[in-house]
Amino acid sequence: MYTCGYVAIVGRANAGKSTLLNALIGEKVAIVSDKPQTTRNNILGIRTEKNSQIIFVDTPGIHHSKNHLDKFMMKSVRSALAGVDLILYLVDGSKPTDQEEKDYIEKLKSEECPIIVVLTKNDKPIKTDVQGDYSISSVKNENLDILLKAILEKLPKSAKKNFIFDEEYYTDKSVKFLVAEYVREAALRKLSDEIPHGIAVDITRFDERGDITTIEADIICERDSHKGIIIGKGGQTLRKIGEDARKQAEDLLGTKVLLKLFVKVEKDWRDKQSQLNSYGYTDKK
Repeated sequence: MYTCGYVAIVGRANAGKSTLLNALIGEKVAIVSDKPQTTRNNILGIRTEKNSQIIFVDTPGIHHSKNHLDKFMMKSVRSALAGVDLILYLVDGSKPTDQEEKDYIEKLKSEECPIIVVLTKNDKPIKTDVQGDYSISSVKNENLDILLKAILEKLPKSAKKNFIFDEEYYTDKSVKFLVAEYVREAALRKLSDEIPHGIAVDITRFDERGDITTIEADIICERDSHKGIIIGKGGQTLRKIGEDARKQAEDLLGTKVLLKLFVKVEKDWRDKQSQLNSYGYTDKK
């Protein structure tokens, strides 16, 4: 028998969704930081074994919408839930869980789609009072094999091979998308809290020639004051962002990478649909 199906990874910001996805896939398909709402798009991570293929959908953290980008992110969550065979709802086990989130979990349980409630970060003291089906640590790879077995049990079965993606694929995202995300992740880690949500990354050049890949990218920010912070004194911050992103890009591409970063100001781009479309946050109806 063959097993194949879609699994949505859902939960609040910083519940550990992207960390779990990367651990289950064994490749870095989603960026990770301690900043809330790091993930903006639905990102597919594909785990294929001899008789099974699990297509994980990593979703943005559930939150209240404040601007067009937030609304795009929440629509991404809703669209992911509409077409999956199973929901993994992740609860940050290291924090108390409020009543709003408990009510949302109960609402999901009342829907037709099967759901597994997973308590994350069990390597830290457990503070939630939510009863999870499984307790895991993605960082320490604890109980992930047990969780995978439970997932496979709940996905559709077929006597014939029913895989959706070619077996060598581990994500549906392009190389350009992944490199742009590496730059954004490096920026998230280097910049102060008030800036990260106001930045996007636009790849303007991607030239693969032999064993050298030349990449140019614009880091988009909303304010002139932010531009100076991103560049840093003597260009030090921008240089560090580039160094971190370049190393990840070289691991991904298997070539030497020449990465050139520029900083561009686009005021209030998160509230302009044309800008969201340009930077890959397309609101398809």
